Amino acid sequence: MIKKNPDFKICFSVMTVLTILVGLFQSWGIALSMLNLCLISAVMAMGVNIQWGFAGLINFGVMGFLAIGGLATVLISVPPVPEAWSAGGIGILISGFFLLAVVFSVLIINKRLPNHKYKNYFIFLIIILSIPLLKLIAGPSISKIESINAATSGFLGGANLPIIFSWFVGAILCALVAFVVGKVCLGLRSDYLAISTLLVSGIIITIVKHEEWLSRGVKNVIGLKRPVPYEVDLQNSEWFIKLVEFLNSSKLSNVLDFDERTSLLNQLVISSSGVFVKLCFSLIFLAVVLIILYFSEKALNSPWGRMMRAIRDNEEAAKAMGKNVVKQHLFIFMLGSAIIGFAGAMLVTYDGLFTPSSYQPLRYTFLIWVMVLLGGTGNNYGAILGGFVVWFIWIQSAPFALLVINIFTSHLDETNYIKEHLLNSVPYFRYLMMGLGLLLVMRYRPKGLLPEKIIKN
Repeated sequence: MIKKNPDFKICFSVMTVLTILVGLFQSWGIALSMLNLCLISAVMAMGVNIQWGFAGLINFGVMGFLAIGGLATVLISVPPVPEAWSAGGIGILISGFFLLAVVFSVLIINKRLPNHKYKNYFIFLIIILSIPLLKLIAGPSISKIESINAATSGFLGGANLPIIFSWFVGAILCALVAFVVGKVCLGLRSDYLAISTLLVSGIIITIVKHEEWLSRGVKNVIGLKRPVPYEVDLQNSEWFIKLVEFLNSSKLSNVLDFDERTSLLNQLVISSSGVFVKLCFSLIFLAVVLIILYFSEKALNSPWGRMMRAIRDNEEAAKAMGKNVVKQHLFIFMLGSAIIGFAGAMLVTYDGLFTPSSYQPLRYTFLIWVMVLLGGTGNNYGAILGGFVVWFIWIQSAPFALLVINIFTSHLDETNYIKEHLLNSVPYFRYLMMGLGLLLVMRYRPKGLLPEKIIKN
């Protein structure tokens, strides 16, 4: 059971204590915001850990799969734009069917002519010829769509469905993309696999940035739906005002003047609404983490999990035992990518906007890998702990550095060069802290904070 696992208790204790400390010394809004991002990062880390820790697959395309998950929130939750569909929707649908025909043609050739010496030439020719034809079919429609109210819309919009549904759609889309990428790249050696997945993620980000008819590109999509209440709605809800008044009755009772009491109550309602919304997000994200953790542990301790570790440790021996290594690698690559896409949709939902230009390799690939390596590869609890620790350091290193600098330079004048230089360098201390933390862990705990447990059968 999860509750009896000591690793889970360690993770939960560390996360709880640090979150409470931030809430007490900074604010509960900051603490819950940090906790939510830590939980989302934990889901990302578990997705990478399934690929790397379970099967030894290096996926440096995390950023691309997160972007696909984020794009799913736009395609599912945003209302459609009728003018755009009227202007160029038919052309986009025709080009979509044409693209499907090209894909099916490639699959048929690959299946019907598996050993033909000119098979690859046929596939290459079909792909090369399809690119200008696709541009010819879709080009006019795209221009018409992007010219419809370009400042506010300029894209087709979505299906206007509940946004939580987009989390699952994002996972499915990422699994499908991972299937295509895996078919092409999983036969490569580990270092070439890392490079190829990184390049694929760059292609995905480029498409998302520049195909405005699909995602508005760098113009961003704002005002996305939420699975939780809006602050304004809470502030106008009688039940919430009464709840805040009840929880702060001792503070309000000390204010005798009616106007001052009303003003204080309004301030408390406004601040409490933000905390309540973040708390709702925390409960949803925590449920997602626990569900994925539960099924990941079940899979890890199952015969399938033992088979994957055997493949990871010695592919040749696994092949000799009759295991289909290629098939299993493709499956686990799709599974891990689906979880990463799920996390990408969660992140965009929490932010409330989709900004393709924000997907940078440092935040959405490098940091996720640091979480896995620092927490402990092959250990789901380590991935969760790594996600929390790395994001906590990333967020809190700047305030901590500012506090330390102010303490040690309090005797210096405000115009002192050294003090000014240190204060201006505060934003860069997160890189120093991150690098120092990773070096210490790799030096004294090379297998991570919570290393993989060797299961003896």
